Amino acid sequence: MSLMRDRGAVEREEAERLAPFAVRSGDSEGRIHPEPDHAYRTAFQRDRDRIVHSRAFRRLEYKTQVFVYREGDHYRNRLTHTLEASQISRTIARA
Repeated sequence: MSLMRDRGAVEREEAERLAPFAVRSGDSEGRIHPEPDHAYRTAFQRDRDRIVHSRAFRRLEYKTQVFVYREGDHYRNRLTHTLEASQISRTIARA
C-alpha cells in the first residue's frame, strides 16, 4: 500500500471534507504564469512550498519577534513565531 496520494485524491478529499464556504485547491483561479499540473501536489501545496523554501521566508530567522532580557528557551524570532502561528491556525481550521 502506497502512502502517496495523487492530486486527484487530495482534491476529492477536500470536496468531501471541507466546509461549503472553503476554497478548494481544484477551484484555484490559476496562475499569472501558466504551469503544468503536478501529479501529486495541489496548486495550494506548491504555493506553500514556494513560500517555505524562499530566501525571504528564511531571512525571518534573523528578525527578532519578542524581546527578552536574555537569550534562552523563550527567545523567539519571526521565523519560529510564523511557523508556530501557522501550525495553530491550521489546527483551528481543521477543528
